[in-house]
Amino acid sequence: MNKILYPKKEDWAKILERPVNKGEDLEKVCQAVFDEVARDGDEALKKYTWYFDRVKMADFEVTNEEFEVADREVAADLKEAIGLAKENIERFHEVQLSGINEYVNANGFRCWQEARAIECVGLYVPGGSAPLFSTVLMLAIPARIAGCREVVICTPPGEDGRVNPVILWTARLCGVSRVYKVGGIQAIAALTLGTGTIPRVDKIFGPGNRFVTAAKQMVGRYGVAIDMPAGPSELMIVADGTACPRFVAADLLSQAEHGPDSQVVLVTCVERLVEEVERELREQLDRLPRKSIAEMALKCSKYVVLNSREECVEMANLYAPEHLMLCVEDYMAWVPRIRNAGSVFLGNYSTESAGDYASGTNHTLPTNGYARAYSGVGVDSFMKKISFQEIRPEGLAYLGKTIEIMADNENLTAHGNAVRVRVESL
Repeated sequence: MNKILYPKKEDWAKILERPVNKGEDLEKVCQAVFDEVARDGDEALKKYTWYFDRVKMADFEVTNEEFEVADREVAADLKEAIGLAKENIERFHEVQLSGINEYVNANGFRCWQEARAIECVGLYVPGGSAPLFSTVLMLAIPARIAGCREVVICTPPGEDGRVNPVILWTARLCGVSRVYKVGGIQAIAALTLGTGTIPRVDKIFGPGNRFVTAAKQMVGRYGVAIDMPAGPSELMIVADGTACPRFVAADLLSQAEHGPDSQVVLVTCVERLVEEVERELREQLDRLPRKSIAEMALKCSKYVVLNSREECVEMANLYAPEHLMLCVEDYMAWVPRIRNAGSVFLGNYSTESAGDYASGTNHTLPTNGYARAYSGVGVDSFMKKISFQEIRPEGLAYLGKTIEIMADNENLTAHGNAVRVRVESL
């Protein structure tokens, strides 16, 4: 990791730049796939599944027999662990359900808002080198709590044309029975446009690589929504002299192993901590099965030493990390000052891995600085709010003149007249 000591503030933005993937015109590639899926449907999915994944597929939908095989293949201790995680995730998300918000005016009118579930949602679950069955929990559970009528999953097939059995077992545990063996750009295109096999959805959720992220950013052109731009994983750790170097190194590596385009950053005002963490990191890195992946991510990662804790907070808010760990003594005093972050982990024992799996918070979070404007996935992500109003005659008499004056001054005479004819009838 690169070490940067006491940089000037005008250099911070440059220091905090995310890794940039060069060489591919991702939008052009995505558009070509979308156009072909729109024209050829399932045949285009077969073509691109072979082209990108080198897997020949005859049928995309997972059969009941495949679910049954998956149930037999998943180990009992893993089932128990997923069950415990599911319980915590459910409880955290259940408390997010909102009721009716109502404003009543004594002059004869009221307005209120009610939540409704999005009808049909598509969940993208990465496969690749690390099949993320935990993402099934993070997306399917709030979708069910919200009350979505139709929930479908797309996930890449393995070389044998099958879906990882743990993904299938977890999907069934969460009440999702429609799973499709397709990934990448073509999966996002299928969920956006619909094919003979895969339905068109109203909103697409889930993380993915740069291709999936680029494809998700296109779907708004076709009238489909997305959860957020969620690309390569990232972690910033702010640490003081009370931080445990061994813990810090372990957390940095936990995110670096996600992929070569992940980024991790340690920010501190204790210079000696950097050397201690670096020693631990080198030792732990050598023991990782995904060492080569983590090493590539670490090339774009940084240690930054600043002058004060105030500067550490300022840099954290500027970076707006997907995951922010506060490994500091008085972490609760820092909380009110954190303005931009996807999910925050407080103290030396709040490892980011807990949020990834089992503590209850959602791990589908905004990356690449989007935490300045986006929230992580929650129950609200699977719902929309509809406003209602009831205006009684006395209410319209009270509001009428106000509406007429405003409408007339915007030169929208018919708006004012719609009120006027009613008031005259009273």
